[in-house]
Amino acid sequence: MLTAAPVRCVLFLLTLSVTGCTTAPPRDLDNVCAIFREKKGWYADARDAQKTWGGDIAISMAFMHQESRFVARAKPPRRKILWVIPGPRPSDSYGYSQALGSTWEAYKRSAGRYRANRAHFDDAVDFVGWYNHQSFVRSRIPKTDAYRLYLAYHEGHGGYNRGTYRNKSWLQSVARKVADRAAMYRGQLASCESSLRRRRGLFGWF
Repeated sequence: MLTAAPVRCVLFLLTLSVTGCTTAPPRDLDNVCAIFREKKGWYADARDAQKTWGGDIAISMAFMHQESRFVARAKPPRRKILWVIPGPRPSDSYGYSQALGSTWEAYKRSAGRYRANRAHFDDAVDFVGWYNHQSFVRSRIPKTDAYRLYLAYHEGHGGYNRGTYRNKSWLQSVARKVADRAAMYRGQLASCESSLRRRRGLFGWF
């Protein structure tokens, strides 16, 4: 049987291990070039998702900024009971993309990515690309229309097609903010994407 001191040491080491495995969010969330330079594999992952589903890297990155601020294990905040006591979370959305569990399962089956994990960036950016492709197919939203794509992302395709967003001025405001960020990221990418592609090609030799 372990004494109290060794038990504390084991728990401390486990804490360090878990912390060390958690990917910290990027330092500069307002510069997509800086994000991709800091997070070495992220551009390659975003580019792969774009090749698979079409769409726009800047839009996918703007979606994940809005949903999680690039926090790998993000969850929605708990509701408060009597304004003080932590209550249940409003949904089981999780990870970079804040995908619901049921939607994530549908994605895994549809895309054939059965081992996909919502806390892994490569899977999350592929999910966003897949979802926006579904928005194009099911709601006829162009893959360059960040505003309408985000409305469908938030409301679901059924809700978007019924126009549930029309009486939600707050959601329309958020979607405009996402579209503005996508435009900003797109402009930034225009200045650095060629160097990101060269770097990807260089590391592809190893």
